[in-house]
Amino acid sequence: MPGARRSAAVWDPVLSPSGARRGPSVSAPGSSSGRLHIEVWHKARLDPDFAEERALWVRGYRHVAGIDEVGRGCLAGPVAAAAVILPPDWTPRGLRDSKLLKPEDRRRLDAEIRERAVAWAIAFVSPQLIDRINILQATLLASTLAAARLPVRPDALLLDAVALPEVRLHQRVLVSADRLCASVAAASVIAKVARDSLMEEYDALYPGYGLAGNKGYAAPDHLAGLELLGLSPIHRLSFAPCRNREQMGLWEDESSAGALDDANSAEPALDD
Repeated sequence: MPGARRSAAVWDPVLSPSGARRGPSVSAPGSSSGRLHIEVWHKARLDPDFAEERALWVRGYRHVAGIDEVGRGCLAGPVAAAAVILPPDWTPRGLRDSKLLKPEDRRRLDAEIRERAVAWAIAFVSPQLIDRINILQATLLASTLAAARLPVRPDALLLDAVALPEVRLHQRVLVSADRLCASVAAASVIAKVARDSLMEEYDALYPGYGLAGNKGYAAPDHLAGLELLGLSPIHRLSFAPCRNREQMGLWEDESSAGALDDANSAEPALDD
């Protein structure tokens, strides 16, 4: 965009070693120190706003995309990421981090965001690819694909805790961005609704693990299903509760597990 300041670096506070030791921090490879300090007010914030987006808008970044992921800690199913560009200062009623919302509120917000957003996109990375490249790299890939699939090209990205090293756009990394930034909260909602719906479909294909309820997380009914049935084709073999277990041969059709594999997808670059 003409007149916009473009940078591949992540714009974050410079923390001294002594300052980084004063409180909790989170890994942020794009920051100067490699860590970001977690302020107390982060935990208190529940209602996201446009403060971070507005700071980028006034600097010339017109289309600011928020990105968030869901399913990173699950034992089964893909990891999902969504990217959302919201129109300036439009926030759907009740928008919050998806983890704080009731399912019916998430579904309502999901429909409103898809209808009113400037652009949105979702990407999945399959359990098979997660096992090959590890969950961190799979999460980065899903987030990169979601950003690349936006029908409107973003000028800058807002991300939760971790930067995207392969994306050469201006990036702003924040701790608990899904509680602070409206666009990241919106991304968290549509990513979770999409993945939850998929896990409900998988529950019909692979009954006995309680996937419709636990969404692939290590809930007691899921662990009990693993003990009784062994592994299904959508379990992550590299995760400790699944590692060294056998697949019991109950599931003959593994095509659904590979349907979401983005390994064969091109990984388009987002460059300045």
